[in-house]
Amino acid sequence: MGNFIAPKEMYFGPGSLEQLKSIKGKKAVIVTGGSSMRKTGVIAKVSELLSTNNIVVSNFEGVEPDPSIDTVNKGTKLMLEEEPDIIIGLGGCSAIDAAKAMWVLYEHPDYNIEEAYVPFSIPRLGVKAKFIAIPSTSGTGTEVTCASVITDRKNDVKHPLVSYELVPDIAIVDGEICASMPSHVTAHTGLDALVHNIEAYVSALNNPYSDAMSEKSVAMIFENLPKAFANPEDIKARQAMHDASCMAGYSFSNALLGIVHAMAHQIGGLFGIPHGCANALIAPNAVRYNSKDTDRYTKLAKIVNGDSSESFAKAIEKLNKSVDIPSSIKEYGVDEKLFIEKVDFLVENALKDPCMGCNPRVPTSQEIKKIYMACYYGDKIDF
Repeated sequence: MGNFIAPKEMYFGPGSLEQLKSIKGKKAVIVTGGSSMRKTGVIAKVSELLSTNNIVVSNFEGVEPDPSIDTVNKGTKLMLEEEPDIIIGLGGCSAIDAAKAMWVLYEHPDYNIEEAYVPFSIPRLGVKAKFIAIPSTSGTGTEVTCASVITDRKNDVKHPLVSYELVPDIAIVDGEICASMPSHVTAHTGLDALVHNIEAYVSALNNPYSDAMSEKSVAMIFENLPKAFANPEDIKARQAMHDASCMAGYSFSNALLGIVHAMAHQIGGLFGIPHGCANALIAPNAVRYNSKDTDRYTKLAKIVNGDSSESFAKAIEKLNKSVDIPSSIKEYGVDEKLFIEKVDFLVENALKDPCMGCNPRVPTSQEIKKIYMACYYGDKIDF
């Protein structure tokens, strides 16, 4: 028997933010990142829409990229004081991921967040508050997923929290919100969405429902990411990328991920490489590595007019280049001596990453190291 888990409600399209007028409740806490949502007036708009039903709003602002455990604890403290019955994750994936983790600790104050790193170990959520996710970036699909990534800065490791309890109750996917997204963020988030599709498609848990989402999303990303990157005000391309990201979220939340994310989490946590960029740097060689045990990349290649796993790897490299992604980890700016010094640490943690469990090929530490070194220098691997 299979299953397909999704939010109870999902609204999409330009102007869909207006759906907040229908929300019922008493008090809401909005969790958001830096200042972009305030500067663009989105926080004010969300508060105004909620106030039509006399919902009192409090804000927790300042969630940093790659949110930390400390930030999660601070936000949880506010929620325990305010006692909201609505939690809204508003902004980029970091804001929504942090809000999800805060939701866990708000509902279960005595729960040890460290235990949440064990997949599917989070207790029941939704007793105290419903969760609404409103993304401003088109990448993680976290508005519909069972995942949240929190960074342990003391140990330089990213920890994915995975539980179907983390799937939001309501998702609002409004392309107008991300019109102000900088081009490099458009690139990084868009490629993150692409990798979600790719990994879900070859995952050991792939299914016809996740496949359908991935196939359509891959086509939309290859068509629309260069357009949104080149012209940020192209709302049609923006909405297409927002929808593609959400579809990718549906796909990987149900089929899960693999080697790319397991490896990217480590170079992101240690060297500060943005998550989507880290995925993009690893993905082509991961396709080459996994293609020895799966022929499914050939099906994705046909979507972009290719005929083999290698042509698909090259299509990813071409797309990377079109949106100014470096050709290697070295070109990104990571010091060679430091990388070589830390590569065994990266390998060790990549093998422990929960995402590795559904990869179609079971790697050895030597193979992971070989992929890391090839991606560092921009070489093409051959296994």
